[in-house]
Amino acid sequence: MRLTEVLLTAALLQGARALPQAPPNSATAPPSVTISTAVASPSVPLSSALPSQVPLPPTQAWCPSRIFCAGALLQTVNLARAYADSKTFVDKPTSKSSQQVLSDFAALGNGTITEGAVVNFLDNDFRGEGLELEAVALADFNAQPAFLSRVSDSLVKAFSQTVHGFWTQLIRSTNDTALCPEGTESGSCESSLIPLNHTFVVPGGRFREQYYWDSYWIVQGLIESELFSIVNDTLQNFMDELENFGFIPNGGRVYYLNRSQPPLFIHMLADYVAASNDTAILQRALPLAEAELKWWAEHRTLNVTSPYTNKTYAMAHYAVNNSAPRPESYLEDYLTANDPALSTPLTEQQRADLYAELASGAETGWDYSSRWMAQPLAGGTNNANPALRTLNVRKTIPVCLNSILYKAHSLLADLYDAQKENPSAAAAHRSTAASFRAGILDLLWEPSKLAFYDFNLTSNARNSIYTAATFYPLWNGIIPDEILSSSDKAFGAFAALNMVLNRYNGTLPVTFLETGQQWDAPNAWPPHQYIALEALRALPSNVTSGALPTPDSGKSTFDLIPSGQIGVDENALPGQPIHGTNVNATKSGAAADINKLNGTVVNGGNATSGEGWAAALQRELANRYVASVLCSWHATGGEIPNLLPRLSDQELNVTQSVNNTGNMFEKFSMSDIDSAGRGGEYTVQAGFGWTNGALLWVASTYGDVLVAPQCPDLLEGSQTSTTSTNHKNAASSNGAISILTMVAAVVAATLLNM
Repeated sequence: MRLTEVLLTAALLQGARALPQAPPNSATAPPSVTISTAVASPSVPLSSALPSQVPLPPTQAWCPSRIFCAGALLQTVNLARAYADSKTFVDKPTSKSSQQVLSDFAALGNGTITEGAVVNFLDNDFRGEGLELEAVALADFNAQPAFLSRVSDSLVKAFSQTVHGFWTQLIRSTNDTALCPEGTESGSCESSLIPLNHTFVVPGGRFREQYYWDSYWIVQGLIESELFSIVNDTLQNFMDELENFGFIPNGGRVYYLNRSQPPLFIHMLADYVAASNDTAILQRALPLAEAELKWWAEHRTLNVTSPYTNKTYAMAHYAVNNSAPRPESYLEDYLTANDPALSTPLTEQQRADLYAELASGAETGWDYSSRWMAQPLAGGTNNANPALRTLNVRKTIPVCLNSILYKAHSLLADLYDAQKENPSAAAAHRSTAASFRAGILDLLWEPSKLAFYDFNLTSNARNSIYTAATFYPLWNGIIPDEILSSSDKAFGAFAALNMVLNRYNGTLPVTFLETGQQWDAPNAWPPHQYIALEALRALPSNVTSGALPTPDSGKSTFDLIPSGQIGVDENALPGQPIHGTNVNATKSGAAADINKLNGTVVNGGNATSGEGWAAALQRELANRYVASVLCSWHATGGEIPNLLPRLSDQELNVTQSVNNTGNMFEKFSMSDIDSAGRGGEYTVQAGFGWTNGALLWVASTYGDVLVAPQCPDLLEGSQTSTTSTNHKNAASSNGAISILTMVAAVVAATLLNM
């Protein structure tokens, strides 16, 4: 793709590009941000004819644009493959009126259309993506928020302050001077943007507008950064959408108006009120919180009769009304439904059902994951289409969604009580919450495995795929009696996390299945580290004060996991490459725990006397998350003057980051703290809102037990190589131990067991 790079003040950051490192006390003016505007550049000769098309999908009533919604124009542009990312086109405002753009498109004709004709059309009729938004000053930015005083390690504190400064690069507002008039029938231009009245934080990269569930973790970080006015603005934007649409869309574009995302508005509202003591917001917020829950009750709820108790519960599911490819992923959906490898093409109804499943999968936030698929390994890891055609999202009762709604009703009842008003509404919400809780424990909890699993309406039974969603109920305050009954069973619910910390270099993966989907192994996402930590914090002290269990002699920490819990045999677990070699660690026996140390794990902080098992897991996971974020940022060009020198060009060449200043990635790898995650339908994004928010929350919550990580050597070619001078500086004098110190002890056993 050809890129025209323009340095603009008050503009958007586009693509997987590092954030400029803003001085922590310089947020008094809009930042200057380098943006990249994609120019139409197909990979085939411009004289080539476009491929033949299947008939157009039905017009989608919820998406009124003839340019940015399903129709002839959108399908033709996507089949030309003019941009590497389908989302690029639908984020480009037109440079002409809607009528003129449609007339110019019609002039291309109904016969053979060439790539060059489409490129000329795009160049002449569309402007740069995302220019309807602008970066703005962060007027109330405090360079020294109070939480920094709770971070004891000098490097971790400096890194946390650096991340705190990234908010100045992610703050956005609607650019009125570049805004197209609302509606599609008149005006000088048309855009897919939903204009917002207040400032907000974008996730980063291709996600250049406000997003729903991302904002929860952004808000956690903003609260630690004491940027309460931006939290208020974020909530006001969501309330505007509730008033205008009756629900909160997935994101701030018209092509998201058929779906929402995990409903965390009330969680954000309650956290904001608790942190700021701003109860005035509730006058507007409480009625709109009611509207939010009403939408989920009326549009995403059905009755489920338990095969275990014969009781019936109102339970929520993700279910989007859609029969066309998603505009922002049009080509990907089109090719999934019209795969030339299919021996028998899908019928029109089968395509419509698949498009509904794909949109429903996007509503979950986990797009896509084996948890939603009937055949997650169909097609292998290099061809996602066969597995995606087995999506069963609409007939799944998800652990995560119902846990969130349970807590939302509980929090809304608490807010009513705190205001000493509307006791009948508070009682009604507590009753609904109790029903959700009962349904979750009946349908989704498996006491013999000590884990929660999604309920499958097709099979009328729980699914068997273990996912990070198992921690959502505990995070939201639902703790089964089995966990409360003993320390052993409480630990059993977290035994898989313990295994990850001992066996792998990174953090908790989404699942233990490697499917090529981005919400599966080896990817580890920031929200899930936060949720696992909060789940541990939710446990009472009487079941967490005992020491961390250890496996029997010759066994690995896998042996501590309840039988059948993760649904994967030890030898079928994802591998852990030994840094500096071309081999994986052994998959069984004590040698599989290559990160195990005396009382802790590599990059897990320092053990303390009398530490309970839950506190130990929190310390280890919190440190490992910091290691993943900091080391991958450093490996892509990040530096902190006088504390963390920039890597050499030779080292940065390994990550193609010589001209970079550090990436904050949206997802990470369970096996490599120097890199981002992978897989999915778009390239890895940098920015990144929820990564930053989770990092600041971890620093604030665990600052006294965090130590500087030891980052792997990017140049290491064998297990005997020495760590580079610069990269050693990522470790403080606290005694953090490199992964390399383990290798000599395990390499012989590893090679014998391969």
